Amino acid sequence: MNNNDIADSLAGEHGITKADARKYVDGVFAAIADAAGKGEEVSLNGFGKFKVKDSPAREGRNPATGAAMQIAASKKLTFAAAKAVKDKLNG
Repeated sequence: MNNNDIADSLAGEHGITKADARKYVDGVFAAIADAAGKGEEVSLNGFGKFKVKDSPAREGRNPATGAAMQIAASKKLTFAAAKAVKDKLNG
């Protein structure tokens, strides 16, 4: 499923145009990305939480040459599913 599929489903369920539904879907994802960019946690009741986690710098290996190299610190966006979603997945 992709953004268009979600928008199509939303349009069908709520009697709005597909173009409007696509704007709403894009707006939701943009709001989540903006909040994550600020380091905020996004909690969607009944669905899950998006959290920003820090990944420290570490030493790795170049897979082509085997030479040691430094991997820079970065931030990662993680998702933890809510119990309701986990229950749907597991029957």
